[in-house]
Amino acid sequence: NQNEQSIEGQINDCIAYAKREGYNVVGEYIDRALSGKTDERPQFLQMMNDSAKEQFQIVIVWKLDRFARNRFDSAFYKRLLKKNGVKVVSATERISDDPEGIILEGVLEAAAEYFSANLAQNVKRGQRENMAKGLHVGGYAAYGYNIVDKKLVVVEDEAAVVRYAFTEYAKGTPKAEIIKELSKMGLLSKKGTPIAYSTLHNILKNEKYYGVYLFGEGEVEGGCPAIIDKELYDKVQVELDKKSRGKGSNKAKIPYLLSGKVFCGMCGEKLFGNFNINKQGKPYAYYQCMGRKFKRNCLKKSERKDFLEWYVVEQTKEYVLQPARAEYIASRIVTRYNDEFNDKEMRALENQLSKIERDINTAVENTLEVPKEARQVFFDRITLLTAQKADVEHELTVMRIATRRRWTEAEILKWILSFSRGDELDADFQRRIIDTFINSVYAYDDKVVIYYNVKDGKQVSHIDMIDSMDESADDTPLDTPHDSAVTGEVVNMDSVQSPLRKRFQISIE
Repeated sequence: NQNEQSIEGQINDCIAYAKREGYNVVGEYIDRALSGKTDERPQFLQMMNDSAKEQFQIVIVWKLDRFARNRFDSAFYKRLLKKNGVKVVSATERISDDPEGIILEGVLEAAAEYFSANLAQNVKRGQRENMAKGLHVGGYAAYGYNIVDKKLVVVEDEAAVVRYAFTEYAKGTPKAEIIKELSKMGLLSKKGTPIAYSTLHNILKNEKYYGVYLFGEGEVEGGCPAIIDKELYDKVQVELDKKSRGKGSNKAKIPYLLSGKVFCGMCGEKLFGNFNINKQGKPYAYYQCMGRKFKRNCLKKSERKDFLEWYVVEQTKEYVLQPARAEYIASRIVTRYNDEFNDKEMRALENQLSKIERDINTAVENTLEVPKEARQVFFDRITLLTAQKADVEHELTVMRIATRRRWTEAEILKWILSFSRGDELDADFQRRIIDTFINSVYAYDDKVVIYYNVKDGKQVSHIDMIDSMDESADDTPLDTPHDSAVTGEVVNMDSVQSPLRKRFQISIE
């Protein structure tokens, strides 16, 4: 039951958050007055499609329940975004979910991956068969085409623009000049907006224009009508590659795996990823305190990216992923899963669904008893209840699937311990460890405090960290599992030079 004012309020909060974090907002996706079911939100699905085009790196939501209404959907769609290098953050919540929920989400993500792989196999088979028949298999038609009887057909007016763009760029005309000329002609994109730089770039990279139909891993020569010839297309690609190499020689993408989770132990500000060239001309990446960089109120030294990420992963393997502690975590996750997905919750949803259906029937009956001019209020009520019914039906379906699959502690333990066999220097393995187990990291010049996802509640704040450090002086035994945050502390960090160093002191709070 979102009204326009609340939607705009959410947008304002998201923009304010982006401004605080130094993010550049490049667009908005808004589904107004629609059900929260992700598969029925056109703008949401458009966002998922656009994430593969490298147009943005972060999706900001007002609250996480705006992204998905249940944890299974959330895990599924976050996984798709993660594959495209896109992260979901909340403008009003410090962390995507409570810490145990993150580990549970990892379990559900694994299940979603299994179901997705099976589904993808069947879908790809059908796509290959349709592509072989020359049928369009999904997505929007590229500029220059329309879809007629499930086949791509050329729209001649748009095709002329495509030919003009390719011909001019092959001659050496800059993209800015081409866009300027197209704007003078009053030409618009498929969405009815002026043709922008990204639109032109996508046109120049699209292989469909010389007759090759690509979709996912499939490729069919002559699968769609050609607008230009292969020779012109290849000439444009050579020009694009020249400019790409010239611009990007020193701008390789660097994933900062601890972004959003690593903070300065001295002032509490975030550490952000930075990149520089040393005196010998070699590039190096590091984390820098925002308080020192922008506010000049902190003396925290920068931390080498490769060392800090390796150290956090290494400590997690050595300290958390031990059988005794992993058993404790597995027990907590199973308890949490059983609390979220059980017959009682399912009956509650079934009762809620029955009540909504009764309310719909009542509203329908009331429309028959009032004059026509007074019926709009009941129609609005029926529309709202129908949307709520769709939400509950979807949640009930997910609940029924989840309750049929009961996770045992042995299965969860096996999944957790699978992390202990990875390579600490492998970037993909580091990302999995950090995304799943790390709640927050506080870096000092002489020590690092790591909080793991075994505590109920939000991300550990700077004040919480200071308080917990004061309380940790009782030297709790290492092998005692606690219903609280686990911290790993390393002393004299400057003396650590390589992964071959000796073990340092570890304490648990």
